[in-house]
Amino acid sequence: MAISLQKGQKVDLTKGNPGLTKVMIGLGWDTNKYDGGYDFDLDAAAFLTNESGKVTNDLDFVFYNNLKHQSGAVEHQGDNLTGEGEGDDEQILVDLTKVPQNIAKIAFTVTIHDADVRGQNFGQVSNAFIRVVNDATGVELIRYDLGEEFSIETAVVVGELYRHGQEWKFNAIGSGFQGGLAALCRNFGINV
Repeated sequence: MAISLQKGQKVDLTKGNPGLTKVMIGLGWDTNKYDGGYDFDLDAAAFLTNESGKVTNDLDFVFYNNLKHQSGAVEHQGDNLTGEGEGDDEQILVDLTKVPQNIAKIAFTVTIHDADVRGQNFGQVSNAFIRVVNDATGVELIRYDLGEEFSIETAVVVGELYRHGQEWKFNAIGSGFQGGLAALCRNFGINV
């Protein structure tokens, strides 16, 4: 059974799952009733950072315009433009054996595309979650449901995988940002 986390909780990933090398990060959400005339286009991304939480170059940002990290360690499975349907809306595959040694953390984020133009924010999003799945078996290992604590934010750092010695752990972050993707990129050291 999956471990269900609350905001701020950290849990071992590889220590309790010996032999685990590949995980699928599933991110999902629903949109509340909204009559603004636009679809909601939420975008998942991954930032591969050093110990201080900054990317070493812009290619350490994996998203809909850069689907695969140069190391092959992180691969975005494609952009879902509407969020329709059940289950994961977007997925990111991570091969823990290929993560370069200079990468200490992989932060998973969700932003609302053109949020300012469309007048949209995370106050209009519900049932947002991140889950970590053993890619080999399909078994869900970790799940973090974000709850409804956001209002005006247009970007959220949902969670992160991070190194702890030779092991990997998961941190349920749930931290919101105003300013969308640009603010998120600046936070992780990408020039926009």
